[in-house]
Amino acid sequence: MFTVIRHWLVAAAFAAAATTSVTASADTVVYSGADGQVINAQLTVGGTSWNVDWYLPSTPAAALVTVQHGFSRGCGNLRDTSKRIMGRGLMVLCLNAPMSGGNPELAAQLGDLIASRLMVAPGGVPVPANTIVGGHSAGGHFATAVGARLAQNGYPNLLGALLFDPVASGGFTNNLVAISNYGQRPVYAITANGSVCNMFNNAYGALRQISDAARNSGRDGFVGLQLTSASTHVDVEGNNTDFIGWSACLGLPPKSYNTAYLRDLSAAWANDMARGTRDTNAYPGGGYVQTLIANKRAKTIN
Repeated sequence: MFTVIRHWLVAAAFAAAATTSVTASADTVVYSGADGQVINAQLTVGGTSWNVDWYLPSTPAAALVTVQHGFSRGCGNLRDTSKRIMGRGLMVLCLNAPMSGGNPELAAQLGDLIASRLMVAPGGVPVPANTIVGGHSAGGHFATAVGARLAQNGYPNLLGALLFDPVASGGFTNNLVAISNYGQRPVYAITANGSVCNMFNNAYGALRQISDAARNSGRDGFVGLQLTSASTHVDVEGNNTDFIGWSACLGLPPKSYNTAYLRDLSAAWANDMARGTRDTNAYPGGGYVQTLIANKRAKTIN
């Protein structure tokens, strides 16, 4: 019964996303503020024009961060999380696209486009060479496939990966191994309690494998945190989610505190990857993370 309901809800969500996520006209300003602009536009990837959201910071961007939505969702569902990352002076890109199985074909095409250095943001704004691949749920798998393609292409400016409760499909482990390269590039994930929507944390085996490989190579094996206090698969969406987003997981709406933790940490991690810095509060041993762990709000994945 629950499985039937979930399939119906997911199908309804996909239909809704298909009718709402691509209706904005090209080069439409969705948001404008002191931190930057969000512009909805079209981007040709692999010969197909896709509706996309660009987040352009008000200062020259230190890196490009892909923040890809999950299965049956749209870029608007990640609006405020993406804005937080933009607020750290980083450019964000999200494609409104089918994400079933992580869409590895489109991921490879996007990886090739990034590596070509021919991609230009709206208004002719240059896209930074430094790149962080990120995404939620099936979009997390998509992100790992983009990163693996960049690594395969020998792209020297791949900085790491930022994953939001990723759902692994075929090739996920190999993708993470290629991105991490024995801990030379960070891979960070923020995950939720196990549920049908994250396939009961099916990404953990791969995350722990690259963590062990990094530690065995004398590097930091930290791969992220699981939020443990009433966390949900759509914590990354937070106030940008909807009834279908959380009910399809047979759960409750995301708690604002979990979304706040996720946005604080992911913005700090992305900033550190982009700038080669380390905000100690955002890692084990630092005050912010240790407080979460002590209060049973989070635990380390590895």
